[in-house]
Amino acid sequence: MPTLRLAPASTEDYRYIAEKRLPRFLFDYVDGGAYGEVTLKENIMDFHALQMKQRVMRDVSALDTSIELFGEKWALPVALAPIGLAGMMARRAEVQAKKAADAFSIPFCLSTVAICSLEEVAKTSSRPFWFQLYMLRDREPVKELLQRAKAVGVKTLVFTVDLAVVGARYRDVRNGLSGGAGLWGKIRGGAVSYLLHPAWAFDVGVKGKPHVFGNLAAYVPKATTPTDFKEWVEDQIDPSVTWKDIEWLRSIWDGNLLIKGVLSPEDALAAHRAGADAVVVSNHGGRQLDGVSSSIAMLPKVVEALGDNIPILMDGGVRSGQDVAKAIALGANATLVGRPWVYAMAAKGEAGLTGLLKTFKGEMDVSMALTGSPSIRDLTGDIVERTSA
Repeated sequence: MPTLRLAPASTEDYRYIAEKRLPRFLFDYVDGGAYGEVTLKENIMDFHALQMKQRVMRDVSALDTSIELFGEKWALPVALAPIGLAGMMARRAEVQAKKAADAFSIPFCLSTVAICSLEEVAKTSSRPFWFQLYMLRDREPVKELLQRAKAVGVKTLVFTVDLAVVGARYRDVRNGLSGGAGLWGKIRGGAVSYLLHPAWAFDVGVKGKPHVFGNLAAYVPKATTPTDFKEWVEDQIDPSVTWKDIEWLRSIWDGNLLIKGVLSPEDALAAHRAGADAVVVSNHGGRQLDGVSSSIAMLPKVVEALGDNIPILMDGGVRSGQDVAKAIALGANATLVGRPWVYAMAAKGEAGLTGLLKTFKGEMDVSMALTGSPSIRDLTGDIVERTSA
């Protein structure tokens, strides 16, 4: 285990530093999952259960980790996943993440419940970024958000469908983020926690203002804190949404449409029929329904159902470039990473995220070279096998 003085060498290293730097309630918000966090753990462990087949004496002198997807060339088959409240983990974190993603030539996806707005992130550069959307009860903000996204050059919309209700996240309950904390809990989670984390308090608490959901400020004018916005969003979550609503969304959005939160072949096929340009095999990082399949375990079944009809991405448990290589070998066109980029951002800011992406690239290079796979298209199912229990 590293100390704060040593250079981080892996996702776990950045996680360790982030845990020390962040107030407990924010670290638990990022790090935690639903109920007993079984699915959260299995997302990671099921990657570990996949062995790679070492193949030698192949020409791997020219390794190519790049792909082309949605009309863009990516240096790695990795996109930065949408993370709510990311701007509370580091000063204007969404802007910093966009800069790092641009420099590395990979996509960045902005969350509906980001601290930084569409307009603020767009000022970073002219390179398009993605936008993630929830279906709200009030459809007018949905229409306006899509108009704003188009106005700043967004061409790819990621629509999250596994949030009919908010999962029960016990860590958030314990530290008061979900409400219900007593007086001491509020003090300990607020002023005391800030005093115990002075670097974060100055970087985010002072220099990182305003602490509002930038994309939603116009629709919740009386909200002044992330908690106010969180309550509004949870009240706006629409449990009546069906595939018909996706067809409606498709009718007003003419860019790329990715459906995120697919965890069965049946839903993958339904998303395709509803007009999705791609699906993201995902269980919300184990933050919604605990006890469901890991994303990597479900991926081959979705690939079998959809074939080559539309691209298939996945997220959940991706912690290294080797994990990315395994996902590609099992049929994914690309992966999204969420917690790893936030750990790195919380630990070391933009420089930390850049360092993590370099690590992912190096891990992919080694994995590809030692499995005799000089390009992404060479990463096929015959280089991975599941270990026996």
